[in-house]
Amino acid sequence: MSNEILNNEFSQYTFKKTDTSVINRVKKNWNSIAKPLGSLGRLEEIVIRLSGILGDENVRIDRRCALIACADNGVVAEGVTQSDSAVTALVAGEIAAGKSNINVMGAAANVDVYAVDVGMMQDVFCEGILSRKVARGTANIAKGPAMSREQALQAVNTGISLVGEMKDKGYQIVVTGEMGIGNTTTSSALAAVLLGRSAEEVTGRGAGLTTEGLRKKIQTVQKAVEVNHATAQDDSLLLLSKLGGYDIAAMTGMFLGGAVYGLPILIDGIISSVAALLAYRLVPACRDYMIATHVTEEPAGIAVLNALGLQPVIHAGMYLGEGTGAVCLLPLLDIALSEYRYAHRFSETDIVQYEDLK
Repeated sequence: MSNEILNNEFSQYTFKKTDTSVINRVKKNWNSIAKPLGSLGRLEEIVIRLSGILGDENVRIDRRCALIACADNGVVAEGVTQSDSAVTALVAGEIAAGKSNINVMGAAANVDVYAVDVGMMQDVFCEGILSRKVARGTANIAKGPAMSREQALQAVNTGISLVGEMKDKGYQIVVTGEMGIGNTTTSSALAAVLLGRSAEEVTGRGAGLTTEGLRKKIQTVQKAVEVNHATAQDDSLLLLSKLGGYDIAAMTGMFLGGAVYGLPILIDGIISSVAALLAYRLVPACRDYMIATHVTEEPAGIAVLNALGLQPVIHAGMYLGEGTGAVCLLPLLDIALSEYRYAHRFSETDIVQYEDLK
């Protein structure tokens, strides 16, 4: 696995390699279970990957958390959303109070949820908010850069540090999520550049737009790319500064943090997956710590995961955000891990063990 770092700004970090010896042992353990080889498909593969990430043959992800990066986006001024920016702080407060969608779904999957203010325009005075504000929202990407390179770097480093904090708290897996009105526009602009696609190909209706609203959003994405002279040759920090948001930048850091602190990081929907692709462009080694959970209904969803070389498990047409799609994978992993630990082995039965005939 490459440990190449493509930006000097991150040379202070040590990016870990996954444990191949543990991976090989877990593969053998799976093959000893009395069932056709590889018959749990991607669930089996993810358990193998988790073992290498955590360095433990007895894979456990009992303690899990979700980090929800909350930030505002100046591009809302272009009329590309159904809601205004005030909703960002309102929902962030609900997340911090344990009342939002991610809290309800997370509780069912035994996930502790943290709301993180990385760039909201308003302050939310609530005990449950982690305050890591870089600035009070970004500038309007349809008129110029979203932020400075220094601000982008600060937000990315914040994401890395957050993963370290979660590791210190004893968590074994991290769900990425976001809350920020306008962030399907920023992520669409980034996807257009990263994938070399037109604005029309990568832009969807987000939380809900009329056909006329979608047309305006597509025009805004195209304008943002043109005004900022954004190209695929720009490094990830430069792209973030031109077209991104503090939520996307912080999640980019979370994916890097997985490789720094040795924790699996779950990709949620389009906004999270764009952040994952930006992180991969910065440090290719961090991809080994990413788990693709579901494919979003947004147009660029599967294309971004394909660019990462990762396959999602769940195809359910979800696009709620807040990390809700990602937490849906955890009960499936619990079932797979139960099979891995407790299912009968060929050695315990009269069944002849399957051979790999490939």
